[in-house]
Amino acid sequence: MNIIDELAWRGAINQQTDEEGLRQLVDDKAIRLYCGVDPTGDSLHIGHLIPFVMLKRFQDFGHHPYILIGGATGSIGDPSGKSEERTLQSMDVVNENARKLTKQMKKLFLDDQDSKFTIVNNYDWTSKLTLLDFLRDYGKRFNVNTMLAKDIVSSRLEVGISFTEFAYQILQSMDYLHLYQTENIQLQIGGADQWGNITSGLELIRKVEGPEAQAYGLTIPLMLKADGTKFGKTAGGAVWLDPEKTSPYEFYQFWINQDDADVIKYLKYFTFLSHQEIEDLADQVAQAPEARQAQKALAEEMTRFVHGQEGLDDAQAITAALFQGQIKELTGKQIDQAFGNMPGATMPAEPANLAVFLVDAGVEPSRRQSREDIKNGAITINGDKMTDLDYEISPADAIEGKYLVVRRGKKKYFLVKFQ
Repeated sequence: MNIIDELAWRGAINQQTDEEGLRQLVDDKAIRLYCGVDPTGDSLHIGHLIPFVMLKRFQDFGHHPYILIGGATGSIGDPSGKSEERTLQSMDVVNENARKLTKQMKKLFLDDQDSKFTIVNNYDWTSKLTLLDFLRDYGKRFNVNTMLAKDIVSSRLEVGISFTEFAYQILQSMDYLHLYQTENIQLQIGGADQWGNITSGLELIRKVEGPEAQAYGLTIPLMLKADGTKFGKTAGGAVWLDPEKTSPYEFYQFWINQDDADVIKYLKYFTFLSHQEIEDLADQVAQAPEARQAQKALAEEMTRFVHGQEGLDDAQAITAALFQGQIKELTGKQIDQAFGNMPGATMPAEPANLAVFLVDAGVEPSRRQSREDIKNGAITINGDKMTDLDYEISPADAIEGKYLVVRRGKKKYFLVKFQ
């Protein structure tokens, strides 16, 4: 199957600059293509992941993906759809973010040493330009009226836009021209909001290289949930690829909690399951939605893709232990994953009366309430119900001598650690 047909079946194409031309190109040979990301943060989140999954699909079809880290463009910021300008970051921060994003990309794309995959940084060539070179060689080729008509710019005209952000599309266009000339890259892909920047790059290539230059653009649809809200956000904020920001367990839970109305679409978009496997899961959603087999498959595939088999194993072990109430089966690392973002406290590693301990740890508001909850069986520690008012809690009760998972009532959890 042609990669374009594969993407179309998965609902992963929003716009193409020349569908037939690109289809013929990828039929004739293995191509080089790229997608860019600016290091404005120290981690990607799952909203960023969509175009990079598409790059991975091209890689699996034998094509050579390039990832452009925007060390130059990230230092000035693209004009977002918001009314305010982006806050400029220092080059030290930009460079550190670029290092972390590069590490994430290598983890996703380097299946083995023979993987066709290259990372470049646009700071390497943009930083060598003088202002006069920029204005003469590039600025002269851009019509201001055309630039103003781009959606991302026109949406900002009423509130104003700085020349710095206005010029962003020139810098991104320069990237495509540079990669076309030096790396023989013929396709740029990106999110739906990148259409204007991609077409600007194609216009520049044809002005410099001639109208017959074979270069193409493809964008991915804006990802929305079935209810029309934006995909990728939770009550706690973005779902990050960095396990220090979103643990593998939290990542797994995000996917397994997807709605039946969305899960097949996400299986097509994000996973590398076959057409038949996805169609079988769609049948299971229709016939036995309560089994949530499609959600389990989605969570497994995505957690393994981003965090590896070890991350998936941890996430599944935590999920099973919490469902069965077997908290003592968890390791300290797994407890940190599952409960690290919950309320908690650090306590001295010495015995203490349980009722007093719960107040000092912030689990209970008062000793009276603490004693009442213990007496009524409302307190469990590491899965064990505590009913003895005279019990002395100590590191001997803790997992690995350190971790106490305290539950008050049915749903209120606290993580208490011994120093």
